[in-house]
Amino acid sequence: MLMLGIETSCDETAVGVVEDRFQLRANVIASQIELHAPYGGVVPEVAARAHLEALLPTVDAALVQAGARLSDIDGIAVTAGPGLAGALLVGVSAAKGLALAQGLPLVAVNHLRAHVEVAQLEYGELTPPLIALVVSGGHTSIVRMDEDGAFAELGGTIDDAAGEAFDKIARYLGLPFPGGPEIDRLAHEGDRAAFDFPRALLHDGTYRLSLSGLKTAVVRELRRREAAGEQVVLADVAASFQEAIVDVQVSKTLRAAADHGLDQVVLAGGVAANSRLRARFAAETEANGQRLIVPSIPLCTDNGAMVAASGANLFVRDRTAGLGLAADPNLRLAG
Repeated sequence: MLMLGIETSCDETAVGVVEDRFQLRANVIASQIELHAPYGGVVPEVAARAHLEALLPTVDAALVQAGARLSDIDGIAVTAGPGLAGALLVGVSAAKGLALAQGLPLVAVNHLRAHVEVAQLEYGELTPPLIALVVSGGHTSIVRMDEDGAFAELGGTIDDAAGEAFDKIARYLGLPFPGGPEIDRLAHEGDRAAFDFPRALLHDGTYRLSLSGLKTAVVRELRRREAAGEQVVLADVAASFQEAIVDVQVSKTLRAAADHGLDQVVLAGGVAANSRLRARFAAETEANGQRLIVPSIPLCTDNGAMVAASGANLFVRDRTAGLGLAADPNLRLAG
């Protein structure tokens, strides 16, 4: 069975092909980084127009990489949400058109679910129940995956996502877009304890996260020191800021696993490429005797393979969608 997956939830036009749920045949991404870099963030209208131009060439490139023709495909999976409305609409419309033209089943995929299930392409079939942290530019959520494949969101950010916070602080520090990799790089040269930035909601007993206060604290501290004529080492700021984010996310995710009596933890999403976050999760899950599942970096960022993998899982459970499928920017993770 060949499943083709289309991902256009934000600023990556991505198409993947997966065979029999676990074998990656193709994963092609048309990046928009250069388009959005002058603005320091993703511009929704620019993203949607770029998806329109790139989508069909990316489908063609993925089929070539997979060594397949469109007539060989058994199903079309597409990210239906959450994400940017205009960007999602491009992918959903294209998927519906391809499904109709080829007489293929259509599968609607939740973006967050796909970030977790892409791990099966490297780890084999996931064996829930498990806890996952899905952390990206638009989402920061702690979720539980149950034995029947159903997902439930236990908690998440009440304001900014981690990737968004990285981008905004990076922009304030004068670093290029996207900011996450730049802060990660700079943090290697800094002192993680140089600044005592706040860890919001760390001990509140919930699985909620908040990053807006941390961003404000960083800006205020830098302005205070600048006004006082004190020299600031940007690498120290990056390292301390990054550590504050990592502390809360690792602590809350592993506490969720302990509270639910689970020993498997998945780290997923674009920010899962952050080297400090990966290292802390690896060290602490090992110390706790827990199994850490974390995709390789190319499968952490938005990609079509994750949509194809998740779509294949839904397809074998007969969970297909009709041609009336609508893009849902606020799609909830459930079931």
